[in-house]
Amino acid sequence: MTVSSPPRKAALGFIFVTLLLDVTGIGIIIPVIPTLIRHLTGGTVSDAARIGGWLLFAFALMQFLFSPVMGNLSDRFGRRPVLLLSLLGFALDYVLLAFAPTVGWLFVGRLIAGVMGASFTTASAYIADISTPETRAQNFGMIGAAFGLGFIVGPLLGSQLVGFGPKVPFLAAAGLTFLNLLYGFFVLPESLPRERRRAFDWKRANPVGSLRLLQRYPVITGLVSSLLCIYIAAHATQSNWTYYVMEKFRWNNDQVGYSLAAIGLLVAIVQGVLIRRINPALGAKRSVFLGMALYALGFLLFAFATKGWMMYVFLLPYCLAGISGPALQGIISGQVPGNQQGELQGALTSLMSLTSIIGPPLMTNLFSYFTGPRAPVYFPGAPFLLGTVLILVSLLLAVRSLATYVEPAKAAAPAEAAVPGH
Repeated sequence: MTVSSPPRKAALGFIFVTLLLDVTGIGIIIPVIPTLIRHLTGGTVSDAARIGGWLLFAFALMQFLFSPVMGNLSDRFGRRPVLLLSLLGFALDYVLLAFAPTVGWLFVGRLIAGVMGASFTTASAYIADISTPETRAQNFGMIGAAFGLGFIVGPLLGSQLVGFGPKVPFLAAAGLTFLNLLYGFFVLPESLPRERRRAFDWKRANPVGSLRLLQRYPVITGLVSSLLCIYIAAHATQSNWTYYVMEKFRWNNDQVGYSLAAIGLLVAIVQGVLIRRINPALGAKRSVFLGMALYALGFLLFAFATKGWMMYVFLLPYCLAGISGPALQGIISGQVPGNQQGELQGALTSLMSLTSIIGPPLMTNLFSYFTGPRAPVYFPGAPFLLGTVLILVSLLLAVRSLATYVEPAKAAAPAEAAVPGH
């Protein structure tokens, strides 16, 4: 089915820039969040990690409750207006973080951002709208590439801007997000034609109803448990990296910023370049399996690193493991009709948010316990060791779930201008 929409490459360029600006804003504040928490509380890195975990919990809880609403709204009204609303919520969050007089106000800002929902949910549906079965995994890799590039620029900016005052990085992030909002309003086209939209239904727009969508498709149902383990394990790094390197290696804000930029560079290379060659060569199933094995190795190496420079070396297998995410997302989205992609991405975001309710408090409290005075042994790498175990469990579940999955046949000549019907 051909619809009046821009060519796919142009549309991907639009969504890539939107995500790049969004991730850059997020990256700016990550290396300075521990400093902000310690400034407001006067506590240690261990204390800041515990509070930071609960901040992520507050955000994830609201995102779990409201992401299905945002996903279904995008199926009804289109991706563009919902994406703009999400960006507005993040901009307000950054402003609140900048001027928060107490830790309580930090929680208020995170709650607002969680209600609005991250832009990645709608962006994922947008990419699914304009992808063919053959290009779906590669196009989902654009999210990872934008994430990587944003994390090159963002953390470096954040670690430098904090020298001008603790509020400056958050105001810069707010400014970038408002710029992103203007870009989306004036430039970003709509990807979902009116004839492919569907009515809003509260039965689907709630976390339980949203997750039920995952039960309708055999492959998706089989991968849910695997995804749960992956998402929880990911918080060993996402929720703990800054606290871990500050505690174990005594890194400052600049060093944390450099390490996050290195992660961003490697992620951008893997997602933006390597995945387009590796995924077609290996196929989606093997990409998932290899990526999970590399994740387990990366977590294990992080857990027992003894020198700061080792963290940079161990990033190589860990970031290369990113080949599994787009492949897995491509398999899942390929099971669902086009007019349900918003609901699907909302359901997956709800699943990720559900694990983010569990993951950050679990990992940061584990870190806080094993770096605190009551620890039986000092072991800041404990969250990474738990991540290794969870990834191995996820790999076993994925092998079983995908045992009967058949890779889609490659098209003889891919279409170039039409948006495919599903």
